Order: sequence, then C-alpha cells, then structure tokens
Amino acid sequence: MSEHTQPSAAPSAPVAWWRAFRRMPDTVRVSTYVVAGLVLSLVVAGLFALALARRPLPQTGGEVEVAGLTGRVTVLRDDAGIPQIYADSPTDLAMGQGYVTAQERFFQMDVRRRSASGTLAELVGAGALPGDRVARTLGFRLVAQQELALLSPDTRAFLEAYADGVNAYLAEHDPSELAVEYTLLDLDGADTAPGDWTAVDTLTWLKSYAWDLGGGAADEVERVLVADAVGTPRAQALWPAYSHQTVPPVVSGGAVVDGRFEPGATQGGTRNPQRVGFGPRRVRAVEAAGRALEALPQWAGRGPGVGSNAVVVDAEASGTGAPLLAVDPHLAAQVPGPWMQVGLHCRDVGASCPWDVAGFSLPGVPGVVQGHNAEVAWGMAAAGLDTTDLVVERIRDGRVRTDRRSRPLRTRTEAIDVAGADSELLTVRTTRHGPLLSDIDPSARTAGDASAAARGADLDEEIAVAVQWAGSTPAPTLDALLDLALATDVETARQALSSWAVPAVDVVLADREGTVGVQVAGAVPVRKSGRDTTEPTAGWRSENDWTGRTLPFGALPFTTRPEDGVAVAANQAPVGSDYPFHLGTTWDPGHRASRLRDLVVSEPRDVDGLAEVQRDSLSPLAAVLVPALLAVELDPGYADDGQRLLEDWDLAAPAEGTGAAAAAYLNATWRELLALTFHDELPAPVWPDGGARWVEVVAALLESPRDPWWDDVTTDRVEERDDVLRSAMLEARDELTRRQAREADRWTWGHVHQLFLASPGLLGDGVALDLARRVVEPDPWEVGGGPGAVDATGWDAARGFEVTTTPSMRMVVSLADWDDSRWVALTGVSGHPTSSHYTDQTDLLVGGETLPFLFSPDAVAEAADSELTLRPAP
Repeated sequence: MSEHTQPSAAPSAPVAWWRAFRRMPDTVRVSTYVVAGLVLSLVVAGLFALALARRPLPQTGGEVEVAGLTGRVTVLRDDAGIPQIYADSPTDLAMGQGYVTAQERFFQMDVRRRSASGTLAELVGAGALPGDRVARTLGFRLVAQQELALLSPDTRAFLEAYADGVNAYLAEHDPSELAVEYTLLDLDGADTAPGDWTAVDTLTWLKSYAWDLGGGAADEVERVLVADAVGTPRAQALWPAYSHQTVPPVVSGGAVVDGRFEPGATQGGTRNPQRVGFGPRRVRAVEAAGRALEALPQWAGRGPGVGSNAVVVDAEASGTGAPLLAVDPHLAAQVPGPWMQVGLHCRDVGASCPWDVAGFSLPGVPGVVQGHNAEVAWGMAAAGLDTTDLVVERIRDGRVRTDRRSRPLRTRTEAIDVAGADSELLTVRTTRHGPLLSDIDPSARTAGDASAAARGADLDEEIAVAVQWAGSTPAPTLDALLDLALATDVETARQALSSWAVPAVDVVLADREGTVGVQVAGAVPVRKSGRDTTEPTAGWRSENDWTGRTLPFGALPFTTRPEDGVAVAANQAPVGSDYPFHLGTTWDPGHRASRLRDLVVSEPRDVDGLAEVQRDSLSPLAAVLVPALLAVELDPGYADDGQRLLEDWDLAAPAEGTGAAAAAYLNATWRELLALTFHDELPAPVWPDGGARWVEVVAALLESPRDPWWDDVTTDRVEERDDVLRSAMLEARDELTRRQAREADRWTWGHVHQLFLASPGLLGDGVALDLARRVVEPDPWEVGGGPGAVDATGWDAARGFEVTTTPSMRMVVSLADWDDSRWVALTGVSGHPTSSHYTDQTDLLVGGETLPFLFSPDAVAEAADSELTLRPAP
C-alpha cells in the first residue's frame, strides 16, 4: 500500500465518544446530557469545595507586615512544616509564636477557649450546651481572670504579646481564611467571626486542661455507684490496695524533715474523715455530679490509658556518655493533636533576650511545655495527686448546713448563647466548698424521694454535691511554665516549678553538667481530717474541711540522685508509703513504670534505644490472663483455635505480624470476661473499662475460683471461674470470626484496634456539623499496644476495641548533642485538613518512626524548607 493510500489514524477518544453520542436515539441523548451535566456540576462543586478547603492554608514564604512588631521575625519551617522562630526581643518572639500558631491551629484554639469558657454552643449549637453548663459551673474563666493579676510582669508581657500576634493574624483574615470549619459551620447560620484572643483566653484554657488531667472526682463517683450496687465490702475489692513494695516510686527514699523533703526517717499520722452514709438521695446526687463531669468535652482524655511515660537517664547509665530524657504523654485521640512543635530563639541570646528553647507547645499557650533549652531538658507526666474532693451538702431554704449552723448559698446567673436557638439562663449555686455540680441535672433534686420518705428522711432538706478543687484557687502556673524555659540547670528548673499549681505533675529533668532528677510539682491541699478521700465527704462537718493551705513546695518529693541513675515517672506513686502527707491513693498499678525501669537499666541506651523502649508493646494483661486461659479445657478444632495461639506467644501486642493474632484473641477474651463477670451486678455507667486497675482486680479473682463475682446472678445456676473463662474464650472466638476470619492465624490486633482521630469541638447534630466531621476527621489507622503497656493505646472494654487514648507525642532528647534528638507528634503541625502536614506525623508515630529534633542554628537553617519574614508594619 502506497504512502498516499494508507488508512487514516484512529479517531481520538473524545472524537469517538462524540460520534457515538450523535448516533444515539434522542431520548438516550437527553438522558446523557442530564448525566453529563450532573457530573460536570459535581466536578465544579468538588473543585470549588477544594478551593474553599485550601483557602486557609498559611503563607510560609516571603514577607508579611505585622502590626505591633518592633523588629524582624524569621520563621523557618522544615519539610514537616515545623516552625523555628527567630527574633531580637522576647515580645517579638512571643508575637511570632502567636502569629504562626494562629496560622496553623486557630480553630483548635478557638474551640478550646470556647469550651473552657462555656461559650462553645455559640458556635456549634445545642450539642455543646451540656459541656458549656459544666464549664460555667466550674468557673474556669472566673478563676483565670483572677490569675492574670498574679503573673510576674515578664510573664504577663510575654502572654500579652502572644495574644497580639494571634490578633494580628486574625485582623488580616476573614473566617473562611482561618479554617474550613468556619466555612462549613456558616451553613447553619452560626456567627463564625471569632473575637480577639486575650491573655485570659490562654489562662482559661490552661485551667480547663488542668481539670481534665488531675483530680479524682470521677473515681469518687464510681466508688459510690459501685458500693450502692453491691455493698461496700465487695466494692472495695474492685480498688486493690496500691503495692509500694512491688512498684518503684517516682522518688525512691527520702522523707520530710522540718518541712523540707530530705533523706532520713519520717513520722506522721492523721485522722480519717467522716464518710457519708449513702442513702438513695445522696447516691442520686453523686450520680448527677458524675453525669455533669462526663458532659465536658474530653480535651486531655478520660478513662483507661490517660497518663504519661517520662524517663531520664544519667551519663553513666546512658549509652551516649551524657544524660538522655524521654517523654510520651497518653492523651485523647484527637485531630488536630494536642501538641504543636515549635522552636523559639533569640538571635543573640543574652540578658535582654534570653530565649533559646524548642519543644512541644499547647496551641493557645505561649512557650513550650515539654522540651529543652540550651542547658536543660524537661518532660512532664501526670502525677495523679489528690487535688479534688466531692462534698455532699445539706441545704434548706437556700442555706447550707455546717456543724450546728447554716450559711447562705452564693448564686450567680449567666446567659449561654446558642447558635440557632434561644439563649439559656444558668444559675450556679456555690457553697464554701465549691459549686454544686449536681445542680446541672435538676432531676437529681427529687431523685430517691419516695424511698427516702419511706425511711423517714426529711424531704424539705435538699441533698446536693459540691466540687472542691485546688485549681479553683488562683495561682501563677504560667510563671512556672515560662520560667522553666529560661532555667540554666536542674536546680533553677526545680525552683521554676515552685509556682506550679495544677495539674500536678512529675517533671523529669537533666542538664548539660550531667545532673538528672525528678521533681513533683503542684498545689496539694492540706486536709484537716486525713488521708482517705476516696469517697465524697460530709460537708456539714467542719473537720472534713481543707485548711486553706497547700503543701509547701519544699516538702514535695524530688531527687537529683536517682537509683541506678534512672528516674521513671509513669503515673505510679510519687514516693514511698512513709511519706507523712496525703498525696493520693489512686495511682497507676505500676506495670508501665516497672517495665520501663527494667528495659532502661538492663543495658545502656542511646537515642534510638530509648525510642525503641517507648514502643514496647508487652501486655501486662497477657502475663496475668494467659496462664489461666491455657489451663481451660476446650473442644479441639474450632473452639480451641484461639487458645493455641497463646501457647508460644511472646506476650507483645503488635498491630500485625507475629503475635498479632494472639493479641487479638487475648483482648477479645478480656472484653468478654469483664462483661460476663461484672455486667450483671454493676450499673452500666461503671462497667469495667479494662484499664490497668481491672487487670489487678481480675488477677486477684483468678486466685479464687468460687468468688461471688464469677457467678451470673441472672441465671439459675452458680457459675465459677472456669465457667466464665470458657464462655469468654468461646465468645471471643465467635466475635473474631464474625469480624475477621474463621482461620485464627489470619486475625490481627490492628484490624479491630483502630485509631480514629476525632474533632472534639464539633459536638451535636446537623448537616453542617456532620459535613465538618467528615471533612476534618481522617480514616483510621491500625495500631498495636494497649492499656498498661509502655506503648499505651487505651481502649474502653465497655464500648469497643477502638483506641480512646494514645501516645500524643514522643520525644527523646540527647544532652550529648541536641541535634541528635528525635521527636514526633500524634498529628502534623497543621490544623487544616488539606495541608500535607495535617496527619503526616500520624503515619510516622503509628509506624514507630520519629523526626530529627534539630536545635542548633546551623542545623535548623540547613533543614529549612521555607522561610517567612514577619516585619513591622510602617
């Protein structure tokens, strides 16, 4: 065939489609026009939605004029988007941090302050009302307003400059440019224009965060409800006594001598408080207080797994020749995560500009909470000190009984605005002990009246429950946080913590001179009537009152010479049982603390080795439960497939791979075991969550095959231990078959133990809220670990296997070379879902990886991926 007679090339795809379309019947062609139009509309809508979602992404390069700056501020971001900020004065540095934090996380900041202030319903509607009522009742903002005046001039100036930086960013952007959430909430007609950020907003949020992390009020509620259901003797078995002999305390040895903590002998002794007899009306009042506590949004988290690991290793025990420090707090699974990495550096560090610090900040709070400066590193773990009491009050005609007298109630009324609805008036009543939590549920005032009347109770006397919290007393905690950033050694870091009030914390410390240590910090109330405050006390007896004083800072436990050169703070008791003052009773049982210490002292660890320790997933539950499960006789085949997985298991709980099938089976059996053993007698609000305490409870029950707890009171027969174990194993086998596969070796723990990151501020129902959650909440990750493990991914056995608390960050600091340090956060730096830095660090954390934690100017500059200059506005 000649060149001129070759066939033409095949038509392009669009041309071929058009020719086929023209040959279609008219009716088909009309339908196709409709479909094409719909598709085109969806594409255009999708592109428009994407443009709206990307609109809030911050400018990270070039120059921006910022009103209020006195000099140039440079922001270097690495390829993970982590900002390192350089300035010539503390106020410019604080403004820079406020500006950059607002760029990345302002919506998170806004919902945090609203939630803490009781104004979240203004933005998201009636779904936030229950939490707003509680926040108003507890009065976080009222206390914060008083705290502002207590701060040092330097702290207040830094705090005000931070707020100025936030507001400079707000002034340049409308709500749709701040966060996609504002755009979506605007669909419901909410007033999304945020007010200016203030210093009080920061202090209010810190107060709310402190409430979340410390106290013990929820535990007091649980004890009352359990005792009401099964009686006090049986209830006591569900709170095993803490073993000081088997768990190393945070601070070993030492005593208080002449009001100061020193090595040596101790003495002390106190009376027990007057407990309350819990009739139906008092139980219902406590129950109402418990419901109020649950209504607050969970910013730090609650339930099994909330806690922290903090470790410091001296030069002799370290594999680097210098101290190492590591921390990983376990908090609620949220997006954005609770932390934002940042560096704050004066270009010329000196007396006029002393800042040179990097670490993890809380968005909305200036400075860093966990990190290091050029001389000192620090990490914090929740200390679990007893800083909260529930107090049962007797009220008649607006007066509260106390001894043989009565005092008037104090009242205030506040209006709560609600998006899309009428405002609500809230009346808060307060006694000398604190606000009445039980008032939030009005039905509690008459609950139990019938049975109470039958017992001859005085129904004209109202029973209510107040909450007394150390954090309700104004204190300059922010001074401690900012002074810590400027510490020059361990001793000055300890002294910086003297103004710390709430939450109570164990702070591990290390300096470049080689000193390491740990300091317990916090306002611990001195109670008149003794140690045992695990149940609500009688408010009408003055011997139960607090004295109005707190333990002096010098009396709080500390050490700068830890045993074996290693200090571990993992929510265990901070000091031994000889300590003369009451610090608390509800410590973590200590599995994590013991495991951490064993791993760290077993061999010298470098940075990578200490990071590996943080990922240890050995299950303390497995050590207790596996021997008992292997002793149960099951039919061969389908019934014992899961049991056989346990025979050669190393007791680690990875998400997948070797051991993951056994971990899945063990945890599924654990959940069924708790339900079969306890659900028949305990009310649903206090069903076992499966946390570390319940491991201790069941470990004791396994030694008593005929303990009454094993019996199911809803059946005609009397069940014993092996009956329950067998039923739990068979139920677990069926559950995993339904969820995953019939073949047991195909199960994985990660398949059911998934990390869902929720947005806690988007509360309630409605199209806009549902759409916002769909946009900002990512798909889940499969994870390993579990409560009680060092890799603590908590889950609530009463609800499901999904992760409720998780390592919220990991940090390992090398004092041999700051630039050799590592860090990773639960989510990325950005709070914008279309940013590449939204959940990029989640992938790393779940995979056990970390990022370089760079500090020196040369290392930071070399790693810089972008440079933004903030310069003074003319």
